[in-house]
Amino acid sequence: MRNEKDSMGNMQVPDDAYYGAQTQRAIQNFQISNRKIPNSMIRAIGIIKRSAAIVNSNLGIIDENIANAIVQSSEQVINGDFNDQFLVDVYQTGSGTSSNMNANEIIANRASEILGGKVGEKYPVHPNDHVNAGQSSNDVIPSAIHISAVVDISEKLIPSLNNLHASLLNKANEFNKYVKIGRTHLQDATPILLGQEFSGYAEQIKNCIKRLDKSLDEMIELAIGGTAVGTGINTHQKFGKNISKEIADYCDLPFIEAVNHFEAQATQDKTVYLSASLRVLAVSLTKIANDIRFLGSGPRAGLGELKIPAVQPGSSIMPGKVNPVICESLVQVCAQVIGNDAVINQGGLGSYFELNVMLPLIGSNLLESINILSNGTIMFTDKLVDGLGADEKICSDYVESSLAMCTSLVPEIGYDKAAELAYKAYKSGKTIREIAIQENILEESILDKLLDPISMTKPNK
Repeated sequence: MRNEKDSMGNMQVPDDAYYGAQTQRAIQNFQISNRKIPNSMIRAIGIIKRSAAIVNSNLGIIDENIANAIVQSSEQVINGDFNDQFLVDVYQTGSGTSSNMNANEIIANRASEILGGKVGEKYPVHPNDHVNAGQSSNDVIPSAIHISAVVDISEKLIPSLNNLHASLLNKANEFNKYVKIGRTHLQDATPILLGQEFSGYAEQIKNCIKRLDKSLDEMIELAIGGTAVGTGINTHQKFGKNISKEIADYCDLPFIEAVNHFEAQATQDKTVYLSASLRVLAVSLTKIANDIRFLGSGPRAGLGELKIPAVQPGSSIMPGKVNPVICESLVQVCAQVIGNDAVINQGGLGSYFELNVMLPLIGSNLLESINILSNGTIMFTDKLVDGLGADEKICSDYVESSLAMCTSLVPEIGYDKAAELAYKAYKSGKTIREIAIQENILEESILDKLLDPISMTKPNK
C-alpha cells in the first residue's frame, strides 16, 4: 500500500492502483453492489478528458507537454486499458463526482508516468489542476451519459434495428402468398395475408427508429462547459463550444454545446425522453416476439402457422421438444428495459435546483437498455426472423374452417342471416361454405367469389 493525501487527510491506496485517495475513499464508502459504471460511459469520460486537454492546450490553459501526456493516457482509458481500475459503485454520489475523480486520478497518474513521474505523486500532472481543468463533475457526467448513449445507439442499436426491419420486410414479401386467418380478441377474424401481418411488424420497427432519431436530436447537446452550476465558472469562455466540436470530430457525430447550460445540468429531461423511446421499442419488440411464438406454437396442438427455427433442445425431460427460446429471451430483455425506464423516470425526478443527483443510476440503466436491446435485436434477427417459414396448409385450413368467413356474405344476405349461418356451422362442425351450399343461400359461383379468401384481404381493390 502507498500513502496518499487529499483534502480530508491521508489514505492508503493499493500499490498497483492508478486511481488515488479520492477514489479509494469512494470505494470504501459505497460498498453497495457489484455494479460499476458501464464501459461505454468510461469510454465517454475518456473522450471528454482527451478533448479537454487538447482544447485547454490550444487556449493556453495547460502546458502542451502535459496536454499530450493526458491525451495519450486518456486514449488508453478510451481503449479500455483501465476498465478494471474503475471500481466505484454505481450507487454513489448523485453527481458522479467519485467516478469523475476516478478518471482524473487514473489519467493523471498514467500521464505523470509517461512524463517520467511516479504514480501517486500528482506530479507533473495533477488530477484536478490539469486533467479536470475547465470542468466539473456536474457537466462531465451528464455529457458522458449523452456521448455514450449517442455513440451506442448510432453504432449498434440503430444498425441492429435496420437489419431487423429489412428482415421483416423480406418476410413480408415472402409471405404475401400465404392467406391466414386474422385474429382479434384472440378469436377468429377475417382473413389476412401473412405478409400483411409482417408488414405491420416492419412498420413498427421503422417507427421506432424514427423515434430514436428524434431523441438523438436532443441528446447531441452536451453540458460540458457549464462547470459547477451552468455559468461556466473557472473555465475559458470558448471552452464549451471548442470541446463540443473536438468531441464531435473525434466521434464523427454531430455533438454541439448545450443550447442552455442551466437546463443541461439541472435536468435529465433529454435522457428521460430517450428512455421513453427505448421503452416504446421494447413494447413493439414484445408484441412481435409474442405474435411469432404463438403463431409458431405446436407442433401438433398449437396454431402452427409459422415454422420457427430450432436452435436448441427445449426440455430436460421431454425428448424432441423445441421451444421458442429466442422469443422468450427477447421478451425478458424488453421487460428489463421497461423496468429500467421506470428507474430513469424516477432518476429524472432527482433534479433539484441546479443539478440532477441521480446521474450514475440514470446512466447505468440507460446504457444497459441500449446494450441489451442491441444484442437482443441482433439475436432475434439472426436466429429467428431470418429463418422463419410458413405452413401453407395449416394457414389455408384455418381460413376455410373459420366462422368469420361469413363476414363477406353480409352485404348479400344481411347480418342476421349470416350470423345464423355461422351458428349452424359452429353447431354442426361444418364450414360456412358447406352450410351455405346446403341451404342454397346463393349460387355456388357467387359463393366462390364472396368466399375467396384472397379477395377478403384486398376488399377495396
